Amino acid sequence: MNRALRNAPLAAALLLALSACSPPPPATPADAATTATPAATADVPAVDAAEAARMAEQVREATRHAWQGYMQYARGHDDLKPISAQPRDWYPAPLLMSPVDALDTLLLLGLDKEANEARELIVGQLSFDQDIEVQNFEVTIRLLGGLLSAYQMTNDARLLKLADDLGTRLSPVFDSPTGLPYTHVNLRTGKTRGKISNPAETGTLLLEFGTLARLTGKQAYYDKAKRALVETYKRRSKIGLVGLNIDVETGEWTNKDASIAGGIDSYYEYLLKCWKLFGDEDCKRMWEDSIGPLNQYLADDVREGELWYGHADMDSGARTSTTYGALDAFMPGLLALGGDLDRAKRLQESNLKMWRLHGIEPESLDYAAMQVRSPGYALRPEIVESAYYLHHYTGDARYRGMGKEFFEDFVKYTRTEHGFSALKDVRSKEKDDSMESFLFAETFKYYYLLFAPAETLDFDGVVFNTEAHPLRRTW
Repeated sequence: MNRALRNAPLAAALLLALSACSPPPPATPADAATTATPAATADVPAVDAAEAARMAEQVREATRHAWQGYMQYARGHDDLKPISAQPRDWYPAPLLMSPVDALDTLLLLGLDKEANEARELIVGQLSFDQDIEVQNFEVTIRLLGGLLSAYQMTNDARLLKLADDLGTRLSPVFDSPTGLPYTHVNLRTGKTRGKISNPAETGTLLLEFGTLARLTGKQAYYDKAKRALVETYKRRSKIGLVGLNIDVETGEWTNKDASIAGGIDSYYEYLLKCWKLFGDEDCKRMWEDSIGPLNQYLADDVREGELWYGHADMDSGARTSTTYGALDAFMPGLLALGGDLDRAKRLQESNLKMWRLHGIEPESLDYAAMQVRSPGYALRPEIVESAYYLHHYTGDARYRGMGKEFFEDFVKYTRTEHGFSALKDVRSKEKDDSMESFLFAETFKYYYLLFAPAETLDFDGVVFNTEAHPLRRTW
């Protein structure tokens, strides 16, 4: 273990023997693939322990570089525009998206100075008493999740107070006829709007609101978020799939496209993870009811043993498109967490193929034709997240090899003088002046954990929310 890891202040806080509190991994679904994982034909870089330590240090340097750019040119704002060196805010009043999303990562990486800067910005400047309308989903996973995780790591009561205040201000979204949340709410007035939502936005709230409920003793947080998850599940089709868009006032589907892509992805993630974090048997049952239909109707075997997940009609299960992309790349990690390592390994090989098509992954592609459909690259973490989960469960250095390739390409094509830039097109590598906060919360965190020694984080003692904020079961 190198000095940086030995000096990481979070080690003691995270090395908690919590596995006894967490439910065991679910059994592999009865219909799990029996096809043997095809031999990995694509070579990946060799990564031994020494090389992994070197890569972990490179991730720390990259994180520090991006943070310094933020502090120099966007301090007190939501994000840095890494090409023009200008700040960017989501709303008329900044909500410190990057500092909140970054804090637990900075702590985990042992970047003490930077973590102190982030915490002082948050406790000194962040106020949710703002007459602004915000998107409930993004604010929940980034800000509420980030504050809760940082509180658990630091025991700084000011962070929990901010989280509680935010939870109260977001709660009016649940006051719909169905209990499915509206998409937007005014933080000061509580006025809501946005009745057309999606399963990700209606079903990706229980980890955060449930943790807030456990830490504050306010059960209503848990009950409202769980009801939203259950009401989403109850509206699945007869064959067990959910669609893309739903009217939260009527509960009727307005778009019946089923997939694991954006707008749906984290709904499935939270069915499993809410059982893991809270031991909620309803969540376990809903997950087990859902993973089978996913594998039956969305999984797609193409060419010689390649596994992808496409789109289908939620009612008939008929294939509607062969589209897969950067957001879908979370699925190997979720499959591994659920105990289906065969499918997880096969799908990660497809992720690698997607990445190598143009040296960095596109937002989406047609996997049947292997042609890019949406060419942008937003610095997303999901492909690295899956490599991390697979390395954890298998111990196979192949996944660190993938991570090395991903990270070196990432740095080669996205690093700028002041940070890291999204790409407008992975084919031309033209940059886009954007560096969203999830770069800190997720992408850097998963890269670091992939290369760092296993004891850096008690994997079985935490559950990551969909923004990669680790939440611990301390109740």
